[in-house]
Amino acid sequence: MQFPQVIAQQPILQQLQALESDNRLSHALLFIGKEGSGALPMAINFAQNLISQKIQTAPKPAPVVVADLFGGFSALPTEEETPTEKITPIPNPTIGIEVAAAALLHPDLHFSIPVVKKGNSDKPAVSADWAAEWREFFKLMPYGNVFDWLQFIKADNRQGNITAEECNDIIHKLSLKAFSGGLKILVLWMPEYLGAMGNKLLKLIEEPPPNTLFLLVAESEEGILPTIVSRCQVIRIPPLHEDDIEAALISRCNMEPAAARQIALVSDGNYREALQLMQHNTEDWNALLRDWLNATLQKGPSAFKRFDMQLKMTAQLAELGREKQKQLLRYFLQLLEQSLRLRLMGEAQLKLPDAEKEFAQRLNKMSGLSTQRAIATEIENAIYYIERNANPKILFQALTIKLRSIVLDKTILLST
Repeated sequence: MQFPQVIAQQPILQQLQALESDNRLSHALLFIGKEGSGALPMAINFAQNLISQKIQTAPKPAPVVVADLFGGFSALPTEEETPTEKITPIPNPTIGIEVAAAALLHPDLHFSIPVVKKGNSDKPAVSADWAAEWREFFKLMPYGNVFDWLQFIKADNRQGNITAEECNDIIHKLSLKAFSGGLKILVLWMPEYLGAMGNKLLKLIEEPPPNTLFLLVAESEEGILPTIVSRCQVIRIPPLHEDDIEAALISRCNMEPAAARQIALVSDGNYREALQLMQHNTEDWNALLRDWLNATLQKGPSAFKRFDMQLKMTAQLAELGREKQKQLLRYFLQLLEQSLRLRLMGEAQLKLPDAEKEFAQRLNKMSGLSTQRAIATEIENAIYYIERNANPKILFQALTIKLRSIVLDKTILLST
């Protein structure tokens, strides 16, 4: 099987191939993976592989020939084949993913996604209205989320939904005979958007038509009806490892290794987030963070200069813009995490660039576990306030004072 859009996740890919080759594939699979883990491209690539397999039906028995009333011989009429005859998929590795399946145009590959009404239409929104846009979106952003999708179709402030009309359309499409005589596959993205409407699909998922496969792709199990989850074989997809994100940024986006490593460290296993961060990656976060902490933690004869240095640094940080401010703080959080790993695992067991390793070592020398935990709490709070449009100059001035108090005065601030 080929998974051209999927980054890493080899154990899960091997599990899927084993389920198919051992004929242990359930009629309904639920892929659960956080944003940026690759659940959607994995499900779609899996569906493309299954659809692309050749279909071989059981051979018809030879007709029975008997003497007829006119001295000749005639074949007895045979029973008509039933629509539930056994179908055996035969892999054809020479063609890989079929052209129509690769373009998401195969008539037996269906999609159900959160959508809004198109144009000024009075009809309830259904996924088929946005089929062309969906194909283009997946081609451009296979790791995109619902927000990206709604932005792509210019939904503005409208909320995407999977409506009752969409459920009726699913039931109708899957009741038809497969065009190619093989599998019919429905990829349902974000079943969290079904809500109570999901009850209309319960019987169909539990007792689907012959040769019908459901692939549901979700980010959170808690948002799905428990009655749907109970009818599915669950495939849990872990976040990507930072090494895999780094390699993907280098190979797919032609990034410099040092910059790719910095982004991988702060993306938290989320490749979509890594792509977003890449668009704002014009700063040397390591150098900027060093300058900020040097200004914050000045001691000795030069301490009297620290107020001017801090004011200059907070002004510089305030002018970065929200996305860059969050990226810097996430980078700081990741260095704190790496310093903890360095403390517990040792230098030999930890793969870090020289600049990040040296920084993590310095963090361990100047602070203990309780201090680092307090710093991390303040940084997380600052990210929260940035996302809610806090005044950046006041925020970074307050954060600078808190960090100095935590590190130098050994004061553990309790955030409210």
